[in-house]
Amino acid sequence: MLVADKPAGLLCVPGRGEAGRDCLSARVQQQYPDALVVHRLDMATSGLCVLARGPQVQRRLSMAFAAREVHKRYVAVVHGRLESADGGTWSTIDLPLLPDWPNRPLSKVDLTNGKPSLTRWRVLAHDPATGTTRVELEPVTGRSHQLRLHLQAIGHPILGDALYAPPSVQALAPRLLLHATAITLPRPATGEPLTLESHVPF
Repeated sequence: MLVADKPAGLLCVPGRGEAGRDCLSARVQQQYPDALVVHRLDMATSGLCVLARGPQVQRRLSMAFAAREVHKRYVAVVHGRLESADGGTWSTIDLPLLPDWPNRPLSKVDLTNGKPSLTRWRVLAHDPATGTTRVELEPVTGRSHQLRLHLQAIGHPILGDALYAPPSVQALAPRLLLHATAITLPRPATGEPLTLESHVPF
């Protein structure tokens, strides 16, 4: 398998039109033609993304994701002073999410019809000068835009989020300040756990 460190602003898979051809999978396949995407990051999100060398490995890794044997960590900078309820350890956001079909690609919190969605988070640092909080995030489920929407729903949108933050918070950063910083997954050949990390670029 391969693990790429995707920059912000790059699609994981081809998008529409000529502009959508440049993407992570196309760039990797130039050097590794058998590389297949296993999971995706939002275009605006940077960080670690796993690709399989061939369909057999892709199937094994996809099964590991489905069985929740893969654990991902993200770092984000959010607007406002976010406080952990229990003094610095992990807290949770448990809000069901559903695609907002009239407004795709957005999703929304839907307490009646949404799919269960759970995010663990903890505070890493507060910055009183900017009125922001750096947080570590662990998505237990993997819904579309889950981290972005969950943080927005509790009143702390991610800086630079063009989809869910108000314009004043979008303008505080030149990009979405969300980075996939670590991933732990079973090695396809042996099942032994492997952890990979990426430096947070903001």
